[in-house]
Amino acid sequence: MRIHHLNCATMRPPLAPTMVAHVLLLERADGLALVDTGFGTGDLADRKRLGRPFLTTVRPDLDPGETALARVKARGHDPADVTDILLTHLDLDHAGGIGDFPNARVHVHATEHAAATRPSMREKARYVQGQWAHDPQWSLHREGGDDWLGFAAVTALADDVVIIPLHGHTRGHAGVAVRRDDGEWLLHAGDAFFHGGQLQDPPTCPAPLAAFQRLMAVDNRQRVDNLERLQELARGRGDEVTVICAHDQAQYDALSSGRP
Repeated sequence: MRIHHLNCATMRPPLAPTMVAHVLLLERADGLALVDTGFGTGDLADRKRLGRPFLTTVRPDLDPGETALARVKARGHDPADVTDILLTHLDLDHAGGIGDFPNARVHVHATEHAAATRPSMREKARYVQGQWAHDPQWSLHREGGDDWLGFAAVTALADDVVIIPLHGHTRGHAGVAVRRDDGEWLLHAGDAFFHGGQLQDPPTCPAPLAAFQRLMAVDNRQRVDNLERLQELARGRGDEVTVICAHDQAQYDALSSGRP
């Protein structure tokens, strides 16, 4: 399996570092898979559906060339070959592109699917129902799978792509772990943290991002607990797994350029 790193949304929040939407394109023997999707063509065609508060706070570029659809085509692939999409969660900047791959199975934690399709009043602003108005083929996952490096895991695609529950940012937020050709793992932890410095010892994070993480968490205590577990994983088993988040530009730049 080959792993490609794609930026499927550039966001420029005031007083904070520029953010990306770090998406993985997996070339597997039986087809292509995406981990997250960034924004989609439907979001660009109807920007109002993203909501004025989001557009004002996050200030996305909404560049047509940055959609997952455009990125897949730019690599010479037929979008119809994308058979599976694995989502860390259904926030609007992660799930926007699923409508551009209408025949793909969409894998997500069952608790997250329930949160997005039956949101509480607090949750409504973060989900855009129009992003899945095409009635995708959902594949819902629950805890109960094998253990993965000390974390509960759910096998999603064979034994080389697994979903790791990391709740807190949203009700059913999860990470997606992918086994690289060299046998090591890459854990896409979604929005379990926002800045690569949070894995360092001692951890660091720009104040605006730290505040935004707390604000957006549906269960901040659970989010912090899972972040601490990820910090232990990155520091103690860094020779077995690389842990990344969805929005850190430095992590994306390093991996997309082939640097370790």
